[in-house]
Amino acid sequence: MRTRITLACTECKQRNYNTTKDKKTHPDRMETQKYCRFCKKHTLHKETK
Repeated sequence: MRTRITLACTECKQRNYNTTKDKKTHPDRMETQKYCRFCKKHTLHKETK
């Protein structure tokens, strides 16, 4: 079963992206490089609650 998660920028703390992930295959928090439109650059985005 896939669950909805929100990704937040680590620099400005804005919640920019919504996506889904499978908790069975990826139990830890997700981190990925994404474009932040508030910082206007690619930054690390982490999964939030």
